[in-house]
Order: sequence, then C-alpha cells, then structure tokens
Amino acid sequence: MEMEEASRESGHVVCGSWIRRPKKVNWAIIAKAAKRRGSASPALLHIFSFDPITTSLSSSPLATHPLKESDGDPVAISVHPGGDYFVCSTSKGGCKLFEIVEGATTGGITILAKELPPLENAGLQKCMAFSFDGSKLAVGGVDGCLRIMQWPSLSVILDEPKAHKSIRDMDFSLDSEYLATTSTDGSARIWKAEDGFPLFTLERCGDENIELCRFSKDGTKPFLFCAAQRGDIPVVNVYDISTWKKLGFKKLSRKSASTMAVSLDGKYIALGGKDGDISVAEVKTMEIYHYSKRLHLGQTIVSLEFCPSERVMLTTSSEWGEMVTKLTVPKEWKEWQIYALLFCLFMASVILAYVFFENSDSFWKLPMGKDQRRPKFSLFGDSSTPTEDHNRWNLDL
Repeated sequence: MEMEEASRESGHVVCGSWIRRPKKVNWAIIAKAAKRRGSASPALLHIFSFDPITTSLSSSPLATHPLKESDGDPVAISVHPGGDYFVCSTSKGGCKLFEIVEGATTGGITILAKELPPLENAGLQKCMAFSFDGSKLAVGGVDGCLRIMQWPSLSVILDEPKAHKSIRDMDFSLDSEYLATTSTDGSARIWKAEDGFPLFTLERCGDENIELCRFSKDGTKPFLFCAAQRGDIPVVNVYDISTWKKLGFKKLSRKSASTMAVSLDGKYIALGGKDGDISVAEVKTMEIYHYSKRLHLGQTIVSLEFCPSERVMLTTSSEWGEMVTKLTVPKEWKEWQIYALLFCLFMASVILAYVFFENSDSFWKLPMGKDQRRPKFSLFGDSSTPTEDHNRWNLDL
C-alpha cells in the first residue's frame, strides 16, 4: 500500500530500462523525479514485473527505493547484463550503484544501495553503458569526461577529461572490444575498450552532426549505426567496423531522433523521435516494419529499449510516463515449433514410404508369378510372411 501511494505521489518519469532475469523473466525499472509542488515526495526508483501475455507492466511495483534529497533527480540508468545490479546517475550526487536482491523464501524484491567510490562525486553523467559481456562500465559526463572501468573491481581503465565537448551517447560493440561515443558538437569517436586508446574519429559531411550510436548485435554483420542530422534531414549512417568507413545511409524517420536501440538478437533497429514517434526497421533490409505515430503525443522520447525476449518496446517521456508497445513485426518460429515441424515431416515421410511400398507393384507394373505373394509389413513393427506348406512336398517332419 505504501509503494502504491508513493508511486502516485512521485513526479514525472525520467527514464526506464529492462532488467533481464533467469528463465526469460523480464522486469522494468522506472526512475521518477521528485515531486516538489504540493505534497512533496522524493525521487523514486521502481521495479515492475512484465506480463508477456497482456504485454503490460504490473499495476504496482515489486520494489521501490527513494533517493536522498541531496542526490537530486535520476538522470540515466544502465542495467548490468546479469540483471543483479544497475547504476543510476543523478542530477546532484554523481552515480549510485544498486543491487537487486530477491528473497530466497519470501520471493520479495529489495533494492540495496552500494558504494561506488570512483563515480560518487563525478558530476552530472548523461549516459552510461555496460559492455555486452558485463566486464566493463563506461560513463560519459556533460563536461566531456569519459571514464571506462573494469567490472566489478571498478579499477579505472580510462579517465579522459577532454574526450568530447559534452558526451551525448555511447555504446559497446558485441565483442566488448570497442566503445563508440558521440558529442553534442556532432563528432563521434571510437575507443579501444581494453586500454582506452582512441582509435578513430568517424567521417561526416560538412553540415552533418552525428548524434546517436549503436553497434549491430547479430554476430555476423560488423556494423556501427549512427543517427545523424544533415541540415533538416535525419538519416542513419552505417559504418564498417573493420575499416570505420561509411558504407551508406538510410532515412528511417521524419524528424530527428532523440534515442536509438538495437534488439538483443540484432534483427531490428529502433529510433525514438523528438515528436513522440517510434520507427522500427529490420537491420537486414533497413526497411521499416513498425511505426507508431505520436506514441507519446508530441513529447520527446527520453529512453527506448527492446525487451530482451519479446518483440516489445519500453519507452518513456516526461509527460506520458512509461509505455510498453507490442511491435507489429513478422512472427518468428519458436524452438518447440521447429522441433514439432521436424517431427511431423519425419512422420509424413514414414507414411509416404509405407504407402509407396504397398503400391510399388502396381506402380512399376512388374509381372509376378501365380503363387508369389508379397510380405506384409506394419507401421507398428509386426510383420507376416506366407506360411510355407511343407507337406506339399511330402516331407517327413
């Protein structure tokens, strides 16, 4: 009851992210700003369960954690791939580390605050990202400082105060070897995640500003996707990560994108717009398969993320809060459906072989002797052959 009351009295939604749990269970963490008018309430972190049948989040949170007034409001959240930890950057208090603890007997969920010494007084961090294998954490500040740390030891790999003018977005490659970052001045750089060495600055046209970046994740196409603005035209550039050369571009949205995501299996790429629209395209063809016009009704989409195991999208905006949207993309075969199809094909081939065997004489029109008879076979293993009349030859048995 206290959780529901706190949820109603809290401020607007700031951001959200999926939490991947064992056995294809998914939760969602939603961060809300403090409510300072009327009955004041602190900033809150909520964890909700997700129902894939109804495609909705639970009406009440599984767990709630209030932030201290000295921390300010949450700014961004990054969840560890293991699903047990997440980092939340705040407007006043740097970054906070939290552990998700599930009761062994009661099944209740608790959010525990942990120490995060390297980032507690790091200033305002606009974006954060864990590597795909969970071994590294990168954070980017509005002051342009880029930090890369080992996880969970938090030993510093890189602390570059002049990486960019102001860091806007970042993403790790699938093999966790590279880190891409973008700046508010329109530039984008590639870093070696292992030692923080700056490898490359992406090429761009004269009036082009690179804003967002995401690596491909299907394991076969080594691409980097970057949402960019060419004057008033929004495009998605595609770069080959073996050479970092631009391969081409594609227009996937009408207006500039505020956030971008790639599905966990790498098959789809999504853009969230500043007008509240979302566009989802297939990576293989770069054709739009799903489009939701004004999903957030004219508000900028702050966060956008694919569900780890379902074709579902989690989006947030300050005005309309969190939304869960089922994507209208082609349905895919599930593992049990593939095995069922193979079994049916096998049984069909057995039946056809039996029918063919039973009718082979008439098919080939082979002559048979007057007393010749074919053996009888059964699909269930029984067989019979003509009984030979030994007395016919007047033999003493």
